[in-house]
Amino acid sequence: MKSHTPHPTAPGPKGNRFYGRMVRTSRRDPLSFMTMLAREYGDVCSFRVGFERVFFVNHPDYVKDVLVNHYDNFLKGNGKQRAKRFLGEGLLLSEGDLHRRQRRLAQPGFHHQRIAGYASEMAAASERCSARWRDGEELDIWPEMLRLTLGIVGKTLFSADVESKDDEVGQAMKAATHQYRAFKLPFAKLLERMPLPHIRRFHRGKERLRRIVLEIIEERRRDGRDHGDLLSMLLLSEEKGVGAPPMMPEQVWDEALTIFIAGYDTTATALMWTWFLLSQHPQAEAKLHAELDEVLEDGRPAVFEDLRRLPYTERVLAEAMRIYPPTWRLVRRAVRDFAVGEHLLPAGSLVVVCQYAMHRDPRYFPDPEHFDPERFTPEAKAARPQFSYFPFGGGPRRRIGEGFAQMEGVLLLATLARRWRLRLAPGHPVEVFPEHLLRSKHGMLMTLEKR
Repeated sequence: MKSHTPHPTAPGPKGNRFYGRMVRTSRRDPLSFMTMLAREYGDVCSFRVGFERVFFVNHPDYVKDVLVNHYDNFLKGNGKQRAKRFLGEGLLLSEGDLHRRQRRLAQPGFHHQRIAGYASEMAAASERCSARWRDGEELDIWPEMLRLTLGIVGKTLFSADVESKDDEVGQAMKAATHQYRAFKLPFAKLLERMPLPHIRRFHRGKERLRRIVLEIIEERRRDGRDHGDLLSMLLLSEEKGVGAPPMMPEQVWDEALTIFIAGYDTTATALMWTWFLLSQHPQAEAKLHAELDEVLEDGRPAVFEDLRRLPYTERVLAEAMRIYPPTWRLVRRAVRDFAVGEHLLPAGSLVVVCQYAMHRDPRYFPDPEHFDPERFTPEAKAARPQFSYFPFGGGPRRRIGEGFAQMEGVLLLATLARRWRLRLAPGHPVEVFPEHLLRSKHGMLMTLEKR
């Protein structure tokens, strides 16, 4: 039998690599561009942007190959590599043996028992948020969710009262996330040295955030106790049977900063889109409220023990992250030639997997633009390939705090929605804006209605 040899090319759009319509479209509207590629060119396609050759992989089996089965062959893309100058070698960006070691050291902080202990602070933070709201008030729910999740990540992961420093930390986070796109520009290293206003804001944000986190680390080192949070695990951990020392202060800083960013921004984004979708789909909202009224009949906040009794709430959040995945694509660079189906991904090429496009694939999600939480019943999930839905990535790089983030999203949604309906403010424009996370370009102005 004749052996099959992968073809070194893949189908894709044509055009001038610097000024063609394809390149302009990919940068102006990357979400439509990626969904167009999936629709018109199949499971593997390629195109060029500048001097880069990019392969777009859009089949669950191939996504699993890139993220799980052969993850060592696919390193983080240029943007993430340059971002190390801000985030250091934390779990989000480290590679190889360092990544595996850091993950082993950090993992105990996310064990089931510890995560369960974080739920009470999530409930308390939700109650404080609810107490601030007023019936009929209009507010941008995006910064409101950021404020809520920032307080939670500070308290549960670091036992720190960051709410009292909310403005300072929030502005530092905003500066960091707004500058993320600059890391992906071809001349980012040169731009970073120029005295431009946004570059100065970036460096000020970095230093403010560094100062806050290092103050917490120093205070904890003097204290020496296990506070039951992730920072204690990082400071006191030791790899059993290996003899490796605990993390050095700079390593703790890298991990703490990574979790500060990933631990509040992603969940806030998911909740913002969930509130928007519920405001547009009253039947799903009514079903959610019915479940909350039954489970939380005494008007109390949701707690850890309620999670198993809130299946529809969990489905609502999952469906929101299908339609608007906070992390909307992942970029890797192939270390060695790699065969994907009938095609060859050459060493050095960029490889993209896109949650936004995959989650809209009608092969796995019929009528994909329709909001339907019943897609996430146990039976429906079992009938789909594993990587047809991957909002948190996958494999060894799967977000270490995924269990934390999922629990947080469900408990916050349940606790707030049991008392409030949120309605999109009349005339407010909603435009999806893909930065490093999937934003709303004009925020999300909503009117609060007391139930």
